[in-house]
Amino acid sequence: MSTPDRGTFEVIAIATSAGGLKALSQVLAALPHDFPAAIVVVQHLDPRHRSLMADILSRRSTLPVKQAEESDKLQPGTVYIAPPNKHLLVNPDGSLSLTQSELVHFVRPSADLLFESVAGSFKNRAIAVVLTGTGSDGSMGVQAIKKMGGTVLAQDESSSEFYGMPSAAIQTGCVDFVLSLSEIPPALITLVKTGEVDELG
Repeated sequence: MSTPDRGTFEVIAIATSAGGLKALSQVLAALPHDFPAAIVVVQHLDPRHRSLMADILSRRSTLPVKQAEESDKLQPGTVYIAPPNKHLLVNPDGSLSLTQSELVHFVRPSADLLFESVAGSFKNRAIAVVLTGTGSDGSMGVQAIKKMGGTVLAQDESSSEFYGMPSAAIQTGCVDFVLSLSEIPPALITLVKTGEVDELG
């Protein structure tokens, strides 16, 4: 195996809220079993209930899906879901941290905190994806991703059940590609395999 170029995308951070389980299922189901990047996911969930998201998504994807745990180390081709009521952060060594620090924009887990940690840790090797959801969580984080040289995708209005989160991200001017839900998986495959944003143009 050749050593990956510094510009190769290694981490994809996905944020979603209302309508997210269906959207995530569609995205993950369309990624191949040998997908080479790690995926970290923040979905706003009811903090009072145990989440079955990892179980549900693992039945719909050929990729291993697990609820993130403290000190997990990112593995290529594995999907990590933020647990209910915990912020999920990615550290520069690829390990994960969970924290119950205060709510951000009234939510925990926060897409903004995840995106900012991924931007700081992986810089131009990070991709952020904002899927269907209400509110504006993620809009600060996509600015951090862009500032550090990463790439940002957002779901378009016509395929979003709720357009609040994608719209807020797009309004920052930091979104590179606005795509329908069905266009997002092939875009991720192209980006990760080629490392080239221009390939999508």
